[in-house]
Amino acid sequence: MTKQSTPAFTEIASGLRFPEGPIAMPNGDILLVEIERGTLTRVTPRGEIEVIAQTGGGPNGAAMGPDGKVYLCNNGGFVWSTMRSGGLRPGHQAHDYSGGRIERVDLATGRVEVLYTHGPNGPLKGPNDLVFDGHGGFWFTDLGKSRDRDLDRGGIYYAKADGSGISEVVYPMLTPNGIGLSPDGKLLYVAETHTGRVWRFEVSGPGTIAKAPFPSPNGGSLLASMSTYRLFDSLAIEANGNVCVASLFEGGITVISPDGKDIELVSLPDIYTTNICFGGPELKTAFITLSTTGKLVSVQWPRAGAPLHHLNT
Repeated sequence: MTKQSTPAFTEIASGLRFPEGPIAMPNGDILLVEIERGTLTRVTPRGEIEVIAQTGGGPNGAAMGPDGKVYLCNNGGFVWSTMRSGGLRPGHQAHDYSGGRIERVDLATGRVEVLYTHGPNGPLKGPNDLVFDGHGGFWFTDLGKSRDRDLDRGGIYYAKADGSGISEVVYPMLTPNGIGLSPDGKLLYVAETHTGRVWRFEVSGPGTIAKAPFPSPNGGSLLASMSTYRLFDSLAIEANGNVCVASLFEGGITVISPDGKDIELVSLPDIYTTNICFGGPELKTAFITLSTTGKLVSVQWPRAGAPLHHLNT
């Protein structure tokens, strides 16, 4: 049975257009994307909102690279609808879908550079989330796109930050979304949205995994699976190895122990709680995006987050 808690939280900003991909900056600012607005945006500790770059499409996961630029997964865009509550909700592939891609943003100028539009086996469909390792590269998921009558299969990719190479590491998966590395870099965690599962892969080198044999469907081992209708989105890792997965429909952050035996739902008031990052003193503040209601909030977390690998080498 999943344990459940409801923490106090502080609202930092509201009025955001489906925020995702938070990045905690050393000066207290939070960088994030607004998927519906098509922007990379800065939020100050006082809640001031400033657009840094116009990316178009559907900017999704974001990460600070070793060169001080922000790397974005752009899913190409969604069709949007308004819920009865007034909140925004993403749907199928946009009518003006601009293609999946990995982008890099210069924070000083707002210049958006496209690094990758294709993997070795075809075009990227809906890149979703990414994480840097300590070797100058990054892992990312391609969730794919859905349409009225069909759904893409997704996969896991590894790419070099300088744009010089990309490889397809795992294919296929069903709606792979959040991705993160264990504190020692030896395990790669990937959340599947529509299955409500978190998979664990053994990293054998930069861009390579030691694949588990059949009957593993993807070369990984199952860390956790939900028995309730709780879909998984983006994730972050605690310093002790816990996996913190943003959870849809039940709304909150699902915290899973490294062995998968202990699971807790930290409840938050948005059924599209989509992402989490750690920042602040000792990395004990969780910054969380509540996306249908357009809010960025903070929670004093009981444990520290894991430092980012490329900043800790």
